[in-house]
Order: sequence, then structure tokens, then C-alpha cells
Amino acid sequence: MGPLLHRDTMLILHTKILAEFNPLQSVVSEPLFEFTIGSLHIIVSNHMFTVTIAMVLLLIAVPLAARQRKMVPSGLKNLVESICVFLRDEVAKPLMGSHTDQYIYFIWTVFFFILTLNLLAMIPLEKIIALMTGRKSYFGGPATANIWITGAMATVTFFMTHFAGIRQQGLWHYLASLAPPVPWWLMPLIYTLEILSSFVRPFALAIRLFANIIAGHMVLGAILGMVLIFKSYGIAVASVVGAVALSFLELLVAFIQAYIFTFLSALYIGSSIAPEH
Repeated sequence: MGPLLHRDTMLILHTKILAEFNPLQSVVSEPLFEFTIGSLHIIVSNHMFTVTIAMVLLLIAVPLAARQRKMVPSGLKNLVESICVFLRDEVAKPLMGSHTDQYIYFIWTVFFFILTLNLLAMIPLEKIIALMTGRKSYFGGPATANIWITGAMATVTFFMTHFAGIRQQGLWHYLASLAPPVPWWLMPLIYTLEILSSFVRPFALAIRLFANIIAGHMVLGAILGMVLIFKSYGIAVASVVGAVALSFLELLVAFIQAYIFTFLSALYIGSSIAPEH
């Protein structure tokens, strides 16, 4: 009876671990605190906290980099300036032409904001706070793994795209130019498809960023979770090595996804301000 009881106990223990293990735990939005303004009830989540941290970091770091008066930039200014020049000359200018300077600040803001959020997502702030305080913490978390946040950023790009088109061409000319020149009997179908595509674009922007970030954190959580499941030194070493390798890959993904979102935003704006789009 002893071995059978031990086996049943271990089976129950492993089942409990599997039931409690959730690779999505690190990306779930958790409420931190709430307050009321008049009749408006506001709940502040960990992802909202991360967005606030990103905003504060950018408001501090970018002005500090811009204030350096060296003839040859170095350090933070060199990094920021190199990225800004690349985005202006290699991304925005080929798509926007002479209108680049009107919208380049938006392009820079989109890139640095998404990149900062992606990099902050790699810092396990909630785990660090928990180790320092000895209490469970929810401060931190990957904000770009929240579809509401990526959706909000894509919505901003959506409105900026149509604002740029209307500003450049005028409302009626812009609406008329949404569909390319086609035979009149195809116009209702093509115009409808163009209208639908204008709404699909921000949806695709939001899903692409959201899916890539959440997938990386899920895989990382699953790899580290193997340590708890198998309780083996060999598995633990392999999991840690795999997690470190995946973290470097996530660092690359952070830059790539910020670039893709920025490039597509510039592409959509550029197509809206060109009459021949």
C-alpha cells in the first residue's frame, strides 16, 4: 500500500501543479486600484501603469538627449538621433515625399512609444517587487500584450490616416479618391471593399502587435513552467538556457514589431495624402 499511496500522492500533486500553472498569468491585465471622478468609475490596471511608466521615461529621456550640445553626438543622443534619421530618411520620406516633415513627429512618437512598451515588457517588474517586499505584486506586465492598448494605438493611426488625407486633398476629393479608377459598374463593389479595407487596416495593426508579444510571453512562461512540472535539474538547466535564448529573440522582436507598426502607419498616411493612392 505504501508505494501505491506515494504514487497517488505524487499524481495528485502533479495534477494540482498543472491545474494551477497558467502561461497566460504574466500577460493578464490585473486591477491595481480604482477611483471615482463624479459619476465616472476608473480602474487602473497593471498595463495602464506600464503605459504611464513608458510615457514618463520618454518625456524624460528624449528631452535629455535633445539638450546635448556636442557637435558629434554620443551616448543616448547618438542612439536617438540615429533612429530618428533612419525613420525620416528610410521610412517616412519614400512614402510621404514632401509631406514628411508634417507627420514625422507622429512617426517618431509611434516608434519610440511602442519600442519602450515592448522593452518594459521584458522586465519582470512585478517579480522584482515581490522579491523585495515579500508580497505578491501586479505592478508591471507587457502592455502591448493587451488588445485594448494595441487597439487604441491602431485607432490613433486610423484617425491620423484619414485626417492627413482630408487635410491634403479636402473632404470630398479624399472620399472620391478612396477607390481607384474602374469601370462604373465595378465602382460600388470596389468602393465598398476600399471602405472595408480602411477599417481592416487598424484591426490588422492591433492584432499583429498583440499576437506577437503575447505569443512570446506565453512560450517563455511555458518553458519556465517545465521546471515546476518535472522538478528535474536537467529540465531546469534546459529551461533556463531556452528562456535566455528566447529573451534575446524577444529583444529582437521588440524592435521589429515597433518598426513594422511604424512602417505601416507611415504607409497608410502616405497613401492617404497622395491623390493617386
